[in-house]
Amino acid sequence: MNFLSEIREGLGISWAALRANKMRSVLATLGIVIGILTVTLMGAAINGLNQAFIRNVSSLGANVFYVSRYKWFNNSYTDWINMRRRPQITLADSEKAARLLNLAQAVAPVAYDEDPVKYKNLSADSVEIIGTTEAYLQTSGVDIADGRFMTATDAEGTQPICVIGNDVATNLFRGESPLGKRIRIEDQSFQVVGVLQKQGMMFGNSLDNRIVVPLRVFLAEIWSRPNMEIQVKASLVAQLGEAQEELRQVMRQVRHLSPDQPDNFSINQQDQIVTWFHAQTAVIAIIGLFVTSLALFVGGIGIMNIMFVSVVERTREIGVRKAIGAKRRTILLQFLIEAASICLFGGIIALGIAWVATLVVTKWMFPANLSAGIVIVSVLVSVLTGVISGFLPAWRAARMDPVEALRSE
Repeated sequence: MNFLSEIREGLGISWAALRANKMRSVLATLGIVIGILTVTLMGAAINGLNQAFIRNVSSLGANVFYVSRYKWFNNSYTDWINMRRRPQITLADSEKAARLLNLAQAVAPVAYDEDPVKYKNLSADSVEIIGTTEAYLQTSGVDIADGRFMTATDAEGTQPICVIGNDVATNLFRGESPLGKRIRIEDQSFQVVGVLQKQGMMFGNSLDNRIVVPLRVFLAEIWSRPNMEIQVKASLVAQLGEAQEELRQVMRQVRHLSPDQPDNFSINQQDQIVTWFHAQTAVIAIIGLFVTSLALFVGGIGIMNIMFVSVVERTREIGVRKAIGAKRRTILLQFLIEAASICLFGGIIALGIAWVATLVVTKWMFPANLSAGIVIVSVLVSVLTGVISGFLPAWRAARMDPVEALRSE
């Protein structure tokens, strides 16, 4: 009998045994269902969050640098204290840098504040106010849904105009067109000239609860000495390294640093956020896999116990098969196939439940994605669990003495 024939025969015997002991098979499968389900759901959740995060972060622009007093990540308390002592980034720094940079497509000074905003008898609290110039449209990657963005004339002038985010438009105007209307920020009246396209969430904060105003108006009416940053968009993605080094040298020149002095500014980039996030999710994944693998381990122990019972009950059958010429390999394959079949069936049930759970979680809680890779891994883990769990019982069955097995009642 060749190997394929042995597998075919083993499948037939295994499925006959499973049908003959339906309740036992169901109980054995239940443990595997729970184990595979937890592993699959954890993978789908992490995969979905990763994809959603990458989509959100991509709005920052892969070729945009953010010059600030502070480094975004990996800061110790001492680093943070030292960075607080750095001189603030100013509008003059941004203007000088813009004149000196050759590899930059756009340079936008940006200042932030958070204030309540009012329109008639309606108000919105904790709205992010952004003071910037017309170049912000290029460096931030935002789009206009209605109306227009500020022009160079608006940015250089003193007219209090503003462009509002989607949430601000929805909360304050309740279906009414906001264009041409006036809202109040810090008791200063601003005319709405545009509405930003909806952007979604990042780090749990809405990117649509914001208002963009001309920087000079921001400095005059809202906050005269803010912590500013400079957003610099490189002309070519292929020249990111050269553009970053040019930006560093220009900022050192603008801030009058001698060759022996360290940088008193930080150049941040999108990939720093991605690297940090992947580091966090990797830790979560390791912890999650350890916890979920416990459920899979318990399910595997259950399969092993069931298979040991099955071997004991079928001792005489094993003796008969060996007496008529069945090889050890054939008996071993028979019980391995039976154990793997139980686990595979449990894995398929778990995937069905996980698919439904993923749809529910995505709709009501957070994005989850049951990708083809996760499905394949889940199926392979199911089969592997069955092979590992069933190996000892199968080995015991294969090693039985046919004479002793035939004497069994």
